[in-house]
This record gives sequence, structure tokens and C-alpha cells, in this order.
Amino acid sequence: MSALTETIALDRSRTRTVRKAPSRSLDTLFRTFSYGAALLVLLVLAGILGSILYGGWPAFREFGFGFLTSSAWNVGTEQYGALVAVIGTVASAFLALLIGVPVSLGIAVFLTQLCPGWARKPVAMTIELLAAVPSIIYGMWGLFVFAPLFARFIEIPVSNVVEGLPIVGTLLYARVPSGVGVLTAGIILAIMIVPFIASIARDMLDQIPTVLRESAYGIGCTTWEVVRHVLVPQAAVSIIGAIMLGLGRALGETMAVTFVVGNANRLSASIFDPSSTIASRIANEFNEADGLQLNALMALGCILFVITFVVLIIARLLTRRVKAA
Repeated sequence: MSALTETIALDRSRTRTVRKAPSRSLDTLFRTFSYGAALLVLLVLAGILGSILYGGWPAFREFGFGFLTSSAWNVGTEQYGALVAVIGTVASAFLALLIGVPVSLGIAVFLTQLCPGWARKPVAMTIELLAAVPSIIYGMWGLFVFAPLFARFIEIPVSNVVEGLPIVGTLLYARVPSGVGVLTAGIILAIMIVPFIASIARDMLDQIPTVLRESAYGIGCTTWEVVRHVLVPQAAVSIIGAIMLGLGRALGETMAVTFVVGNANRLSASIFDPSSTIASRIANEFNEADGLQLNALMALGCILFVITFVVLIIARLLTRRVKAA
């Protein structure tokens, strides 16, 4: 019996595959490729920033800090200011978040907590398909379908009600109820960012251990209490990241906003009035711009880059604060 065991062990040792020594050349190649990929991204980012800063520097040099505080944009007299475009960009993105974030979180909670099993996949796929729609389609739909309906059923009735009232009469009064304006752009942007925020939030809520939910339900918590005190705190960091991703999309959106924002270089306290954003102004004028106008548009690109960078810093600070809490 012992001889048979030794024979079997000897056969196994002979047939056992000998592990080859690790190849240092392949490891070096892998490290070099990884470093090169990371360095390439940084170089591209530095190249983009350097090119738009170089192109916009004549405008910054000509107008100084007044470029940020001036609302003028006159091609004939070559007077340019970024204030209207900056306010329009921030206002439309803020309205998009104000509308889109509650809807997105509601969709995520419904899909993970309340939706029947047979309907979960179709509803989730339908929401995600919204992300595949080209932005120009959103813009055309907003201009030719949504804007006329919005003007007829929202802007005109609301303007008639709030006309002459303090604060509300300024904020919600449309001097020319055409349907295009900052609020319309915010609504279209909200529709566009909902799939991104909802998908990420849903995935994060799905990854929370089931035992936490069952424990909360076991001690008598309602669905709202489970969501408020268990799910949202556990996924708060990821939800903040999803919201900032949606904000970045809203800040940089071009074609859809160009169709529905009105493209008017005018400061107005009413969210129904037309305005412009940085992206829409660049899209409208860049093709025919020359000289100082081209430099001003490049300077607007620099400002948009800085706004996006500030949003990224705020997102980092918020996530760090939530992790520390």
C-alpha cells in the first residue's frame, strides 16, 4: 500500500507544471504603460487649459477684472463682458439640480424599495435610455414642443397672477412669454441629468447590505425612516458624487441649452426671461468670431473651466465632510 502511494505521488510530481519565473520585462512594460496613460491625461488637460488661457489672455489684459463684472457684449464697439453668461450658466445649472435631484432620488428609492420585481428592469432601462438621447434632440423638442406649451400653460397664467406683486412678481413675471428662458433651460437640463444621478444612486442603494434594511424594518421603522436614516446616510458619499456629476453635465451642456435659453445678452431677475450661458454663447459666435471677440470667447472658456474646477473642489470637500461625520 505504501509503495502504491509513493508511486502515485511520484507520478503527480512529474506531471505537475513547473511555474515559470515572472517576466521582469513584461512588468516593466506594464508599469510604463500605466504611468504613460496617467501622464497623457495630465498633459492633455494642461494643453487644453494652456491653449484657452493663451487665447483668452488678450481679453483679460484688455478688460481686466471688469471682464467678469461687465454685462456688455457689443461686437461693433468691441466691448465684452462675461457677467450675463456666467449668471445664466450658474442659474440654469442650479435650477436643473433643484428639479432633477429630488426626481432622481425618488426614482432610485422607488426602484430599490417600492417597485415590483417584474417592473424593476423595464423601468430602470427606460430611465437609462434617456441618457442615450442626443442633446440636440432635447433642444429641438424643447424649442418646438415644450416651449410653446410652457408659454401657454405656465408663463402666461403665472405672469397674470403675480404681476405687480413684490419679489414674486419680479421672479416669475415674463415680459415676453415666448416659452424660452432660463427656467426652460433648467427644466431641459434637469431631464438630461436625471438618468445619470438616478442610475448611480440606484446602484449605490442596491449595494447596501440587506441586513441593515431588514433590521430597521424589524424594529418597526417605516419605509421613509429606513430611507432617511439607513439608506441615505450609507450612500451619501456616492449620492453627492452623482449630483456633482450631473452638475458638471449641466454646466457644460451646449446644444440643448442653445435652443431653449433664448440667447439674449440681458440681465433679468425673472427666471422666465431669456438669457445666455457660456456654452451657448461660444456655440453661437465662435464660428464667425475674430480678433478680440475670439479672445473674449476663449476667456469665457477659461471661466467655465474655473467654475467646473471649483465644483470639483466643493464635491471633494463635501465627500470628505460626509466621510468624517
